[in-house]
Amino acid sequence: MQLNYAVKTLLGPAYGSPIEHAQVLPVKSTLELQKRYLVFINKDKVGLQILPVDGNPHKTCAIVCHPNGVAGMALSYDGRFAFTAGGQDRSVVQWKINLGALEAAVSLGGEDLTPFYGLVSGGREGKFYRELEDYFYYSQIRSQGIDTMETRQVSEHICLSELPFVMRAIGFYPSEEKIEDMFNEIKFSEYVETGKLIDKINLPDFLKVYLNHRPPFGNTMDGIQNSFNVLGYTNSEGKKAIRREDFLNLLLTKGEHMTEEEMIDCFSTLFGLTPEGWKSEPAATCINGPEICLQKELPEEITAEIFTTEILGLTLSDSSEQLIQ
Repeated sequence: MQLNYAVKTLLGPAYGSPIEHAQVLPVKSTLELQKRYLVFINKDKVGLQILPVDGNPHKTCAIVCHPNGVAGMALSYDGRFAFTAGGQDRSVVQWKINLGALEAAVSLGGEDLTPFYGLVSGGREGKFYRELEDYFYYSQIRSQGIDTMETRQVSEHICLSELPFVMRAIGFYPSEEKIEDMFNEIKFSEYVETGKLIDKINLPDFLKVYLNHRPPFGNTMDGIQNSFNVLGYTNSEGKKAIRREDFLNLLLTKGEHMTEEEMIDCFSTLFGLTPEGWKSEPAATCINGPEICLQKELPEEITAEIFTTEILGLTLSDSSEQLIQ
């Protein structure tokens, strides 16, 4: 029997672009094997990461090494220096590796969840975390029945089945495959030590799962536009667009496709045709049926801009790259 499940997903160094090359720092003695370090480069930076990676943002640091792009990296045999080569600037820079500075940053960054609070807007006392707490504990009420008259069971945990609903409530919409990875990661988190599967999660662990699985560079307009470049055609204005009928067919047949009921429910919520939090009913959204509603609400041609701003209701930042919910 073959088991396929994700072991763990963790947030690595995120400094504006993905890591392009990495090397583990050499050690000079067996004593140094107790703590290892990773040196990496991305588009224009060189950085250092304490291993193992656990998502703690204070365990990594980076500095711009070549503003116009770094082409390669090498380490000295004793692990004291890193060398980076620029592309357009045709230069090689030697960097002295200061492990003590990084260890000091870890100590000053706090323990337990303290470093992770800084990764969410407003930190521990901010609006985002307060809303997360509200959604987390509301999911306990929801799972026990909103209208039940039975005595409620107060707990610090929620069932794993509630995890995707809370994720979506705070603005993260993972694919079904990623949700399955999250489930397996939590289920098997203590299996080696105890031989038992976990079927619930508390708020601190939920926060770590969220931070480690959410897109590290956020949602960008470029990502959506690339999809339209592949799936669409060039319209009369020179923009990539998808016809309304083709757009609906893609949602029903491709990838992790929706059922027709799910699709109608999503559009009814996006267009404000049904009260928030309630399942849409065709009779409540349009007298002539859901198909006519979609013909009315969706334009004949859908571009990346229309999909982003008019359908999803997202706002473009000044740079027109980052999307704001």
